[in-house]
Amino acid sequence: MIFSSLLLENAVNEFSKLPGVGKKTALRLVLHLLKKDKAEVQSFSNAITTLKEDIFLCSRCKNLSDRPICNICSSSGRNHQQICVVENVRDVIAIESTQQFNGLYHILGGVISPLDGIGPDQLEINSLVERVGSEKIEELIFALSPNIQGDTTIYYIGKQLKEHPVKITTISRGIAFGGELEYADEMTLARSISNRIAFENYVGNGKL
Repeated sequence: MIFSSLLLENAVNEFSKLPGVGKKTALRLVLHLLKKDKAEVQSFSNAITTLKEDIFLCSRCKNLSDRPICNICSSSGRNHQQICVVENVRDVIAIESTQQFNGLYHILGGVISPLDGIGPDQLEINSLVERVGSEKIEELIFALSPNIQGDTTIYYIGKQLKEHPVKITTISRGIAFGGELEYADEMTLARSISNRIAFENYVGNGKL
């Protein structure tokens, strides 16, 4: 792709660094911004800069937040004895969109995947175990993507919690094995949460 302007080329190169954005899409986005007035472009730029500088990682659940503790963790209207364990922020957004879960969350930051060099120590597993003990959690719901890596992570954490009197459940298999949680439609995801199964049955059925 040949550009008549170095400024245009630099902007396209920066946009194309975003996931899923190729050079043609990046060019289209940059040309779109050039058609906007200066105030709109400045507002866009300020939003990105402020996001990077001022956003917090919730000290309890590791969700993105405007404050040190997110709105979900600080809400008195949530069930504070129930934690839904997910891989990332996108999964929290997907589950919240179903309006079928009223507990808290814990974001692991991924799943155990030796082939990708991701082990338990690189995830927020220790902090989860600490929360279960210190916050007197009654139920832990695993809502990880139904694949080998997700199942391995569930099994590992289950073993770490064997000394804790906490009920452990997983979402039902409404989501196809190998699928990603964030791409499930809201109705399927809501049904999977409502029809969750006990961890013992999950293991007993040969899922792990």
